[in-house]
Amino acid sequence: MRPDDTEHSDRVTYIELFFDLIFVFALTQLSRYLYENQSPTGAVEGAILVLALWWVWIYTTWVSNWLDPARLPVRGAMIALALVGLVMSTSIYESFGDRGIVFAIAYVTLQLGRTVFMLLAVARHDQKLHANFTRVLIWLAAAGVFWIAGALLPLQFRLPLWLAALGIEYLSANIGFRVPRMARIELDDWGLSGTHLAERSALFVIIAIGETFLVTGTTFVGQESSVAGVLGVLSAFLAAVAMWWLYFDHGERAGAKAIEALSDPGRIARLAYTYVHAVIVAGIVLTSVADKEVLKHPDEAMSLSTAVTVTGGPLLFVVGMLLFRWVVARELLRSHAASIGLLVVAFACSPMLSPLALGGLTTAILMGTAAWETVVRVRAGATDDEAG
Repeated sequence: MRPDDTEHSDRVTYIELFFDLIFVFALTQLSRYLYENQSPTGAVEGAILVLALWWVWIYTTWVSNWLDPARLPVRGAMIALALVGLVMSTSIYESFGDRGIVFAIAYVTLQLGRTVFMLLAVARHDQKLHANFTRVLIWLAAAGVFWIAGALLPLQFRLPLWLAALGIEYLSANIGFRVPRMARIELDDWGLSGTHLAERSALFVIIAIGETFLVTGTTFVGQESSVAGVLGVLSAFLAAVAMWWLYFDHGERAGAKAIEALSDPGRIARLAYTYVHAVIVAGIVLTSVADKEVLKHPDEAMSLSTAVTVTGGPLLFVVGMLLFRWVVARELLRSHAASIGLLVVAFACSPMLSPLALGGLTTAILMGTAAWETVVRVRAGATDDEAG
């Protein structure tokens, strides 16, 4: 277990960052899948993959919240999880094709293997945590049946069965992993470090934003240079800057302060960092798909799928930020609400625009939102030290 009441108790360790590196590759494969499957069915499949990846990562983050990565057994377990995560990442693009069973086995192995290790690690140290993770294991095992069955049965069963599996996992956390004849897990029973969880989540947001640069850069160097291409890269860069600014200028600090001030941070941790952050990350990933779409087809006629992709990424991100600020600080920011309205208007006007023009418009909206929020913060007397 992590040592209590020391300067290292909340520290994010290098082995945790090493584990996160696997998700750089995973997010690029996810972006590739979303780009190649721009259809209603592809959107649902992409949503399943986004939520599954996030769930693997956030569960591992919760476990590393208690275990001490400086201990060799914990470090070994993190490396083993990273290896399985790499296998899972290589199968994302074909997860709804020939590599569905590889994805399902790797995913279930990650979920169950990590939880079994946690049970063994805390068995002699924390009986309450041991009981809690026994319930978690039961629910994850039930979901695992649906993951494996969906991969083994004919392809038409995969989508509904994997939706059911994901529903079980997300719902179980929401109801406290309730099991018949076993008490519900209350949020204050977890005894987690809110500071550690907030920092880990912020680092994952950085990884997701970095993935947008990777996708944009790879796409740009793979085609002939042009004015439209340069403008597309500039728009993608400024959109990434705006998303970073919206999250880190004040939002991340607001969340960290809120969770540090609570004696039982479990409620905010579950809602703001476990659920709402999934929306934020999904918005960033979809924005990277939009950047690639704009670079590949800057001047082509606007299609519905392109309009949804280009406006949908920034929209999801801003909605996630609006929810995050409300949960952690009970702030309903007018800048975010106005941004959502403008992005909806941009979507309505998309038939009259090219993909490059629409991408530039959504980037301008994101930058305007970031500028508005910063002006409000400065006028309120908040110093740069109180920002990120």
